[in-house]
Amino acid sequence: MTALSAARDLLGELTGTAPDGIWSAPGRVNLIGEHTDYNEGFVLPFAIPHRTYAAARRRDDDRIRVASTFADEAVEVALDDLSSLFPSDGDLRVPEWSAYALGVAWALRELDASAPGIRGVDLAIASDVPVGAGLSSSAAIEGAVASALNDLWNLDLGPVTLARAGRRAENEAVGAPTGIMDQMASMLGVADAATFLDCRSLETQSVPTGFSDAGLELLVIDTRVKHAHSTGGYRDRRDACERGAARLGAPALRDVSVEDLPRAAALMDETTFRRVRHIVTENQRVLDTVAALRTDGPQAIGDLLTASHASMRDDFEISVAELDTAVDAALRAGAIGARMTGGGFGGAAIALVAHADVATVTDAVEGAFSDAGFAAPHIFTVAPSAGPRRDA
Repeated sequence: MTALSAARDLLGELTGTAPDGIWSAPGRVNLIGEHTDYNEGFVLPFAIPHRTYAAARRRDDDRIRVASTFADEAVEVALDDLSSLFPSDGDLRVPEWSAYALGVAWALRELDASAPGIRGVDLAIASDVPVGAGLSSSAAIEGAVASALNDLWNLDLGPVTLARAGRRAENEAVGAPTGIMDQMASMLGVADAATFLDCRSLETQSVPTGFSDAGLELLVIDTRVKHAHSTGGYRDRRDACERGAARLGAPALRDVSVEDLPRAAALMDETTFRRVRHIVTENQRVLDTVAALRTDGPQAIGDLLTASHASMRDDFEISVAELDTAVDAALRAGAIGARMTGGGFGGAAIALVAHADVATVTDAVEGAFSDAGFAAPHIFTVAPSAGPRRDA
């Protein structure tokens, strides 16, 4: 059964009726630019074909109910009670899975609670975006729900505003201190192109990747090591970045250049400096990747991808043994470049591979995982895809 059908069927079980519509939004792969988003820097993600679907139906009251194929029980609350579900102490009053959807409803309602179209709604969610793989399954939920509510509530909001609502849900409702890259990548996806995003201004440019024309595939290697953004490792990295920027007198690490790194080394402890060095060099790698794609094509970006992984492994220290094994095995088997993608501490790696080498690289990674005693990875190809849409 497809995720679309699963969302439709679950809505039917929940309400006994057909949905008013089904909306979907994609997950994303970040080609390069990791942890630069909350440092007001640059990122280069693209939306992937894997999507989350939200089947929705209007209610005749002021309550919202949300169900999902990955939970046994639906969650139902009054719209007026949404703000009480997400206290500042981080003690969620609802299951975390539901906070992504309910948080979006809360964030949209906060924009204008008196909007005449805002009424109760039933939502049923299903997804084929791998959870915990660093492919932004959370932003896909947020994008699908935001798109559904935007239409059902007649809000007429643009994709950037909906992305902001998704980020607010993730930051303030779920308690994950993420930037806005994931939501923007999902909401602004374009087929065959990556989204070059300035995370300070939120200006975007569509950058054709040229993978297909160059005979290349982007291989995703889901290590099946689950991660969670709301856990301490992510927050510790963000705190270190803010600490480093303060020591340099910079508004954010976006304002620090590679030429500033010797001065930075003299002003802070070694760990903080390495965190700063990753962000500063990663921002430059994003800019270099965009320039290479535009002038020389995707064959020219392999070394940048691989250097990004080394920086995340050694300076930001967010890789794990499974991710390093995936990257190393892919490169030995002929990948043009490879890196972990996503927030780290698990999740997925990506490898840029010639179409003819996909099977060879896949076999090599699977063999390396087996030799290391790791669980078998889930390996598949992705291509840059379109953003949210109404499917029914």
